[in-house]
Order: sequence, then C-alpha cells, then structure tokens
Amino acid sequence: MTDYTVEFVGTGETITVSEKETILSRCIEEGIAQEYSCRVGMCLACSAEIVDGSVTQPAARGLTDAERERYALTCMARPQSDLTLDRGKYPPSIESEMGNQTDDSVTAADD
Repeated sequence: MTDYTVEFVGTGETITVSEKETILSRCIEEGIAQEYSCRVGMCLACSAEIVDGSVTQPAARGLTDAERERYALTCMARPQSDLTLDRGKYPPSIESEMGNQTDDSVTAADD
C-alpha cells in the first residue's frame, strides 16, 4: 500500500493519504475542515482544483470526463501521486449553473 502527501493551498494543512482511501475520509479522521454533503460524488460540495498531482475517481459522477482531469471530488478521489489541492474551487459546469441561478433571481426580483 502506497501513501501520498496531500497539501491544501493557502491553509498550511498537509495530510498523508493511502491510495486505498478517499481524501475526504482522511480529512475527517485528521480533523481537517473539508466541506462535503452527499459523499457519493454527485453534489460537488467537496470539489477541489488539482494544482499538482493526480487522482483516480471513477465514481465522481458529478464531473464531466474533462473536469476529472482538473478537479477532484474529495469524497471519491484517491491519490495516485503526491497532490496539491485548492479546496472550494468548482468546475466550469457548476460555476455556469451558479451564475445562471444568480441571474434568474435578479431578473425575478426586477419583475
């Protein structure tokens, strides 16, 4: 079993994660505040941008194939190398949805 170092941008937090466990499960065990909700790869609450390194996350259904290259759902992602992650960064697909919701709410308020 191989262990990898996962560093979080801007927090000074670093954890060691086995290739057999998810990043989120190790965060919880270590007492690191990592946002999450569904824990099944759908809600994107636990999203992080992959700054450096690689993960495997075959069950990350909330991400497109292209997004899986740049973003990790920590509830599903298992490290394949040492990693640097920027938590709270969301893929373009959810950023677009969030922008559309904001625009809709402004429009509704103006009516």
